[in-house]
Amino acid sequence: MRQKLLNALIGIVVALLLGAILLLLQGYDPLATYEALFRYSLFGYYPFATTLRNAVPLVLPGLSAAIAFAAGVVNLGQPGQLVMGALFATVGGLYLNLPPALMIPALALLAMLGGVVWAGIAALLRRFFGMSEFIVTLMLNMIADFFTAWAITEPFKDPAAFSPMTPQISPNGWLPEWGEFNTMILFMFAAVIIAWFIFHRWKAGYEWRITGQNALFARLGGCEINRNFMAVMLLTGALAGLAGGLVVMGGPHRFIRGLGANYAWDGVMIAIVANNGLIATFLYGLFFSAIQTGALGMELITSVPNEISQVLQAVLVLVIVASREYLNTALEQLAARRRAREVRT
Repeated sequence: MRQKLLNALIGIVVALLLGAILLLLQGYDPLATYEALFRYSLFGYYPFATTLRNAVPLVLPGLSAAIAFAAGVVNLGQPGQLVMGALFATVGGLYLNLPPALMIPALALLAMLGGVVWAGIAALLRRFFGMSEFIVTLMLNMIADFFTAWAITEPFKDPAAFSPMTPQISPNGWLPEWGEFNTMILFMFAAVIIAWFIFHRWKAGYEWRITGQNALFARLGGCEINRNFMAVMLLTGALAGLAGGLVVMGGPHRFIRGLGANYAWDGVMIAIVANNGLIATFLYGLFFSAIQTGALGMELITSVPNEISQVLQAVLVLVIVASREYLNTALEQLAARRRAREVRT
């Protein structure tokens, strides 16, 4: 834990320093830029609420990718599963007529079902035909993109709209807000807690982790490899699908072309940066959300292009991932030298 925390802190500091150098080369004030960046994302009631809200479609796909990768499953279908979850929730919101207490859970379940269905296709193709889930999930992302584009252009298009989008879902399916805080963040917190509990406290989660570390050892130890693969695919699909549903229920309340797909890829990136740790994925998701949220305010106040936030994210990923093994080796060497000195004395 200490090594992971140190690696994260070093990565963040180095990324900010490199970003400061780039800002200086462009003639901007780094201190004023960073002050505006974080003031408009963390400091204040509305900025912090917005950061939490924007973190939801980052954290949930990140959890999906982290669980899959840690279990040895290469599920890269989060973008497709997210948009399918959004479509399922939207269609349910258009045609179901339930009170809010039932409507909101029903749409959340439909969103998870959409992700499960899309992930299940890849899982079945791997299970019965030996097709790589890596390739299949990537291909399904494109199919989901074109399928949802057709769905909002033809059968579910809002006749009053000039661009492809659905009508708004029933207000009973809108996520309520407490001041500036949208209740979609409660789903995020619940998902993090439940996912962590399953992955670190249940027998199934133990088998998933062992399989990810050494599949042969897990098989010889009695783990059901095929069953665990199916379970991981379906669970991770449900998490990504839930993200799409929450984006619809808590945001525009309709399906719009390109809804949230880029968030899913950011979530995959966050899982890689977090080294597949669930709590680390949650924290990195909040940090990346803060950078993205504060970018607009930074641009308005300092005239620094908000693309600098993308540069910071890219540098952060490169530094943390590239330095991970080097830092671990350096810390182990320091610990070994300390033990050697203790033995000599």
